[in-house]
Amino acid sequence: MVRPPEIDPLKVKLGERLFGDPRLSRDNSRNCSSCHDLSTNGASPRRRDIGLDGSELPLNTLTVFNAALSFRFGWEGKFRTAESDVKASLGNPKIMGSSPSEVAEKLGADAEMRNKFTAAYGRGPDAHNVIDAITSFQRTLVTPGSRFDRWLTGDATALSADELDGYLFKSLGCVSCHQGVNIGGNLFQRHGIFHPLASPDPAILRVPSLRNVATTPPYFHDGSAPTLDDAVRKMGKAQLNTMLTDPQVTAIVAFLHSLTGNYRGKPVGAAR
Repeated sequence: MVRPPEIDPLKVKLGERLFGDPRLSRDNSRNCSSCHDLSTNGASPRRRDIGLDGSELPLNTLTVFNAALSFRFGWEGKFRTAESDVKASLGNPKIMGSSPSEVAEKLGADAEMRNKFTAAYGRGPDAHNVIDAITSFQRTLVTPGSRFDRWLTGDATALSADELDGYLFKSLGCVSCHQGVNIGGNLFQRHGIFHPLASPDPAILRVPSLRNVATTPPYFHDGSAPTLDDAVRKMGKAQLNTMLTDPQVTAIVAFLHSLTGNYRGKPVGAAR
């Protein structure tokens, strides 16, 4: 796991402020933290979050932690950059219902925010630097220090015997999709290859990262798997055509718990 990149601290601090600013939304009712709770798992506990119009969003909310390490953004992988993803979220009528320009106009009416933008960018808020500040902060939301990372770097004591047994995750073929620095997030795959997995649409998804997966129930794009145990069983059948035994599921779940990293000195999901 890579460490957070070196980014102008003024931009990062400003982006963190914006991440929690309700002026990002059309009616000033929500911000990024409304769905991406950094005090828990970078996502939310809901199967699907609620949109501005009161209806459920079509897909489960992915965690923002380590999102910057994926090669595409969102379940469908429609966005190639963090900037395009943020711009789309601001403009989505069910999420923020606003636009970068509208947000910048609101912030520009606030003398304190004008000063913060001027300190970070040499000018007041505009559509470009609003997005840049948010994505600058987002790029720092990586969670190094998992026990699996420590084991990979040579700490033979980092994983328990049960967790090491669960590394059959590799021999079973799970790593065909869940691999790389983010243990996923770097390719597209069809779900339900052998048996149905969850809601049929979208049929092809960007493989999610498994970092911190033990902290992010419910699972799958439709949030239909309430527990990690349930998700592992269903994935084995749907994607590998394998009916995993109870001991195999227990071992794999134990291994997946070793993928929980740290954010600001505490394990992801721990009380802050």
